Amino acid sequence: MNNYQAIFEPLTVKRMTLKNRVVMPPMGTNFANMDGTFSMQHVSYYEQRAKGGTGLITLENVCIDYPMGTNGARQLRMDNDQYISGLWHFNEKMHAYGACTSVQINHAGASAYGLRLEGEQPVSASNIPSKKGNPIPRPLTEEEIYDIVERYADGALRAQRAGFDCVEIHAGHSYLLSQFLSPLYNKRTDKFGGSPENRARLTKLVVEAVRKAVGPFFPISLRFSADELLEGGNTLEDTIEILSYFADEVDILNVSAALNDSLQYQIDKMNLEDGWRAYMSKAVKERFPDKVTVTSGNIRSPKRATEILESGDADLLAMGRGLIAEPNWVNKVANGQEDLLRKCISCNIGCADHRIAKARPMRCTVNPDLHYEDEYKMKPVLHPTKMVVIGGGTTGLEAAATAAEVGVSVELFEQKDYLGGLGHEIARFPDKKRIDDFITYEINRCKELDNLAIHLNHAATLADIEAIGPDIIVNATGAKPLLPPINGLKEQLDNPNRNIFSIFDILDDMSKFQEFEGKEVVVIGGGAVGLDVVEYYAERGAKKVSIVEMQGEIGKDLDLITKLAMMEIVEKFGVEVHVETKLTEVRENSFLVEKEGEMIELPFDLGFVCLGMRAEAPMIRELDQYARSNGAVLLNMGDSKVARRIMEGTREARDILKTIEVLENTRTQKMLFEQTKSLQATQTI
Repeated sequence: MNNYQAIFEPLTVKRMTLKNRVVMPPMGTNFANMDGTFSMQHVSYYEQRAKGGTGLITLENVCIDYPMGTNGARQLRMDNDQYISGLWHFNEKMHAYGACTSVQINHAGASAYGLRLEGEQPVSASNIPSKKGNPIPRPLTEEEIYDIVERYADGALRAQRAGFDCVEIHAGHSYLLSQFLSPLYNKRTDKFGGSPENRARLTKLVVEAVRKAVGPFFPISLRFSADELLEGGNTLEDTIEILSYFADEVDILNVSAALNDSLQYQIDKMNLEDGWRAYMSKAVKERFPDKVTVTSGNIRSPKRATEILESGDADLLAMGRGLIAEPNWVNKVANGQEDLLRKCISCNIGCADHRIAKARPMRCTVNPDLHYEDEYKMKPVLHPTKMVVIGGGTTGLEAAATAAEVGVSVELFEQKDYLGGLGHEIARFPDKKRIDDFITYEINRCKELDNLAIHLNHAATLADIEAIGPDIIVNATGAKPLLPPINGLKEQLDNPNRNIFSIFDILDDMSKFQEFEGKEVVVIGGGAVGLDVVEYYAERGAKKVSIVEMQGEIGKDLDLITKLAMMEIVEKFGVEVHVETKLTEVRENSFLVEKEGEMIELPFDLGFVCLGMRAEAPMIRELDQYARSNGAVLLNMGDSKVARRIMEGTREARDILKTIEVLENTRTQKMLFEQTKSLQATQTI
């Protein structure tokens, strides 16, 4: 705590005093019940972050105008008084841990969730969709605009009555107020369109109505896109001018960025540095020095967080996905446990992609339990239990640490001289280095456990298993590159002077792949791995980069944010894309591909074959026979079961608790049965 004192300085905003400078910003979860009320798991999710020391918890955006203003597959509602009791209960839970609370009130406008509109056309400033491919909205009438202003005022008053300490108005991220503020969406010619003052008019009316509703002493926060990061959109300078029309009645300026079509800068892509948006909040603070400012943007490191606060670039730090991954961020930093921070790796898979693209409940790649966190540690095993883990990748490490934390004696075998598996190898790409943060956390976590032994440079054998006599065996041996029998592929990969490589060639020794200028690169495979190679070479000045994919699009299975980021790279650097194209032959300095019956030769200086991964479980039959013969439980998990992403392996690894629970119950029942038999025998005698 001594090194990061600025994080723990209290801050008073009107009648709200925050115990520290860390804010949980509003993030949709898809945890709410279908009727717009809280589920038990929903409240538990927020409770973990309050218990973890967060100073201000901002409830995710809540619908104030149903159904036209709604968004998300499952969204909380507060459009009438029947929702106050649930919101009051939420606030009681958060306040019990010393957290202050805020709620984001919002109207989705053209971003409304279509399935709830029952055939109605969404509304907006104009007839411009909120993102490419979305339904075309209809422009609001002036009468409707003034009605929506009253909905904001009603929602703010309801928030105050429900026990919140603050209310936040959402004026960014392609929602309704943003649709009026941005020249990209607002094509009106009346008093609500055209000049910056006119485009600011609706937000000004909303702010004034909210202030009138809640009174002079209740804090109001405004979240907005400081830079829309799209051609023709509001720049930072434009937004600062617009703020001058309504900032007077606002207490907290929550400085965000981007719109739907620049989403990779709103929900930050992996390679953006810690606190990258701080320059925006700094500019806002300089223009409005009396306002409390909030910044965000991949803030993971307490050192960087402290720098932002001490430099005056912002007064508060919004850590969204960082608190999804590590709800105990504040407490761990305060207690000197920085090495045990489970930092978000900004993969955007379980949070953004699950929620926005797939209508699933939010999940997290690095945190397998968002609702109950460490509660499992309160149920240690009652019977001596031994477990062997084969493979020290992310899945193996998570399974080993979880089991050891409940008292199981664990031995982990890794044939390489390092831990982390494919995750650590992918992290060698400069743009993927955050993945190593998770592996570092897992390793540090394992070091804390005396009942967990790790054997590096040791490929597990059946003799090792027999010597230990485990009750549970976890096979987590990962995956290998998929190399199909394509003409010339094996021969070229075996060529000592080759110019053709697999993904592991570049990952095993990146020092051999440092020449970029003048190089023509062709990548076979348009999935995640192939696009990582494209990103690596395109961003570093390769003369020409091409990518070949059999399916109709590249990045088909990528998460929403990564795909947007990759498409930006493809466009920016002129990457040549060949879709619906099949590799037929591999030559020394070219690939022969087929598209629509036509054979095309693609010459290269460097060729990469990245056709995905396949599960690798070389001992699984032996292990199965051993387990059957010795009454052990065998689990094959992670990529060695099916090649997927880190998230699926982490989740499966945490599920080791279910196996342990069943084993414990079986042993307890057996023990009780034997005790009963013994007692009956004694009574008979």
